[in-house]
Amino acid sequence: MFSGPTMDHTYNTLFETFQVNGEDLKFYNCRNLSPEKYDRLPYSIRVLLESAVRNCDEFHVTKKDVETILDWNDIQLKETEISFKPSRVILQDFTGVPAVVDFAAMRDAVKRLGGDPMKVNPICPADLVVDHSIQVDFSGRWHEPPKSRCDNTIRWDHPCRSDSLKKNQDLEFERNKERFKFLKWGASTLRNMIIVPPGSGIVHQVNLEYLARVVFTKDGVCFPDSVVGTDSHTTMINGLGIVGWGVGGIEAEAVMLGQTISMVLPQVIGYKISGKIGPYATSTDIVLTITKHLRSVGVVGKFVEFFGPGVEELSVADRATISNMCPEYGATVGFFALDRIGVDYLRQTNRDPERIAVIEAYLKAAGLFRNYSNDCEDPVYSQVVELDLETVVSSVSGPKRPQDRVPVNKMKGDFAECLTNKVGFKGFGLPSDKLNTQVPFIYDNKEYVLRHGSTVIAAITSCTNTSNPSVMLGAGLLAKKAVEAGLSVNPYVKTSLSPGSGVVTYYLEESGVVPALNQLGFGIVGYGCMTCIGNSGPLPDVIVEAIEKGDLVCCSVLSGNRNFEGRVHPNTRANYLASPLLVVAYALAGRVDIDFKTEPLGYNPEGKPIFLADIWPLRSEIQEVERKHVIPAMFQEVYEKIQKGNHQWNSLEVVESDLYPWEASSTYIQRPPFFDDMTKEIPPVKPIVNAKVLLMLGDSVTTDHISPAGSISRTSPAARFLQLKGVVPRDFNSYGARRGNDAIMTRGTFANVRLVNKLVSNPGPKTLHIPSGKVMDVFDAAEAYKADNIPLIVIAGKDYGCGSSRDWAAKGPHLLGIKAVIAESYERIHRSNLIGMGIVPLQFLDGQTAASLGLTGKESYAINLGDNIQPRQTVSVIVDSGKTFDAILRFDTDVEIAFYRNGGILKYMLRKMLD
Repeated sequence: MFSGPTMDHTYNTLFETFQVNGEDLKFYNCRNLSPEKYDRLPYSIRVLLESAVRNCDEFHVTKKDVETILDWNDIQLKETEISFKPSRVILQDFTGVPAVVDFAAMRDAVKRLGGDPMKVNPICPADLVVDHSIQVDFSGRWHEPPKSRCDNTIRWDHPCRSDSLKKNQDLEFERNKERFKFLKWGASTLRNMIIVPPGSGIVHQVNLEYLARVVFTKDGVCFPDSVVGTDSHTTMINGLGIVGWGVGGIEAEAVMLGQTISMVLPQVIGYKISGKIGPYATSTDIVLTITKHLRSVGVVGKFVEFFGPGVEELSVADRATISNMCPEYGATVGFFALDRIGVDYLRQTNRDPERIAVIEAYLKAAGLFRNYSNDCEDPVYSQVVELDLETVVSSVSGPKRPQDRVPVNKMKGDFAECLTNKVGFKGFGLPSDKLNTQVPFIYDNKEYVLRHGSTVIAAITSCTNTSNPSVMLGAGLLAKKAVEAGLSVNPYVKTSLSPGSGVVTYYLEESGVVPALNQLGFGIVGYGCMTCIGNSGPLPDVIVEAIEKGDLVCCSVLSGNRNFEGRVHPNTRANYLASPLLVVAYALAGRVDIDFKTEPLGYNPEGKPIFLADIWPLRSEIQEVERKHVIPAMFQEVYEKIQKGNHQWNSLEVVESDLYPWEASSTYIQRPPFFDDMTKEIPPVKPIVNAKVLLMLGDSVTTDHISPAGSISRTSPAARFLQLKGVVPRDFNSYGARRGNDAIMTRGTFANVRLVNKLVSNPGPKTLHIPSGKVMDVFDAAEAYKADNIPLIVIAGKDYGCGSSRDWAAKGPHLLGIKAVIAESYERIHRSNLIGMGIVPLQFLDGQTAASLGLTGKESYAINLGDNIQPRQTVSVIVDSGKTFDAILRFDTDVEIAFYRNGGILKYMLRKMLD
């Protein structure tokens, strides 16, 4: 990371000095390049410009990059490539483990090829948060009353934590000790990497509350914080005025090694916010409204920058909630430039006052500080869309996608329509004679009934909302009023609360809402990504049996950001995103098909009906509690101890060694085979011939469908592998926890139970092995093809690879033997990841699809590649049925071509170390 000018630096003339607290600091004043052009630039583009100026070395970043960014207003529509060097990288453990595994494997490979293995170290600062993505084996109902009064110390065995928290965390340490030991080895040997130990919170909330620098100062030079992270919701940090987005783990590793990101200069959509938030609306309702709106506008591959006087109605936590959902509305970033409210947030979260002074002074001097009430500061945007906050109503999204917003007052009718609609994103295709199915069951010696629409999981979870005191306290106040009114939640509903950091626990306790949350089952189950990532844990057997017996469309309601099919739990076919307040409300109702205006949540002991309006806290009431109880001392207490860890983390013993001592018997950490066949020389690019289709897929295939996630099914190839290794089913753990073992992850690729593969008749992780005509598990079919040296391809529809930025969604297909994907369009991160693993992304020409070309997926394919390939060139695909069609080679830049020639980005970086 460049920190200051050399004597011959191209932009020495821009270097200026300013003073803060008696200290002379320097910065590049990019406005002096051209005040007229600079003042018209969106604020997010100004950050890209500063990085290009500061890092201009005429190799990684050139003067042409600077000029291109400065001329953004004229060039934005021309698909022009630029290089960008972020200030830092953030990793979470599920993606951090593969990164450290790859670094360890690269060290082995560098040594084998005659280089210095210690060159494999992060150059760009890296923060790795072990966010302890806990499976909710013990739900929030499983707790014992505290035995003593809470004090103000966050401890592993804090008496105000529900017993379920300690049970879950103890179980996770037992399951994941080897993974944690490996990460601890990485912390001791990889320079320039900070590892935040487990139990601290969700990576994005820890980033927002603690890790974010906002402004770096290095060797007396100030520059903006910018970040790429190995999770698509890295964008949450945009709410604090930091440009950041998710990249694949593969690309993040390259950035850590000093490589710039090659990107197309984006268009920037200006999203103007006006008006005031209604008394019953929440930040979750705002973000679900924005998500649906921007999906309809079409912002994939673009930046979104929020402006207008209504932004000042939003706290930083509100803004971060909106920015967090950026992947769901499809943009690269959802940016809020820092303003006075942002500075207040830095004070609230106990940042150093001297650093705050530097941050504010630098951003103002550099033209990066914002006054949202002054429209004279509004830059030029590619397009402007608007939202009046007064139009926002209480909403949920589902049942299968985050962008499918449903106003709560229409939820009952919408769910009924979904039941009978044809199978799709808004339909389950039930016949009319099955709509009234009811299945009685006995739970805790009492009879209950499940039917379509029954709520069986209710989870306050995920970084999206747990970073926001207004909705968390709102849920607590709603719970308190519900308990006071005599309401309860059915005991079979799996309820949980997983805060994003220990700070949340503090203010919930201090505001007095924890007893009510506990009474309704929303006890704290852990700190980390849980239900939203698929770690909802098992449902009671009687519930599963009832659902399967009646083929019921039962529901989860969660305050997360993802609700794709099969993600939350295999037995919840309908999954709805909602505010924490509505999570509590739907748990109380026990069903989602309720009209809250005309139907009561329940009845008090005297038989009086209690409606949602009777217990809903007003926004002003919530804000008053927040002002009183969310204070800097809480952040200070939590984050002063964050790197000290806890006794279980601190007791882990690791071997001190520059090269990792791989254990052949390990089922968690194995050296991946990515570099086994690598040579110093770059091999020529050759055509792909006689390829078979492994999978024939439709639209919106997500990385949840591709990459292994959640629990390991007992009937899967991964399970069979583990059983051969002597692992019993109760210790299978999750795919996420085993991301350091390529044998597990490859067997879990395309293992989603909801995967729709057109080569077979039923959804699931199966495919047709074309030569034999047999239906097999996807892994087994790939192995059969591999034995016959047959290369594989995937054919897909629109938005292939949408969803979380999972590197194993590219690594797994690579190890299955997939050489190319032909799709109608791609999610940005996934396309990058495919290239990073040496897989060719091809795109059908506009107006063409597999169906329009008459492709069945049972043919053999030849893809006409050669050593002279160019970005976005047209290549011919020859089908043995006699058809030939053209497709676009989706290498968008020369750098991506270089990555592919090398066999992927990691081999490219490794060869650089051998120069």
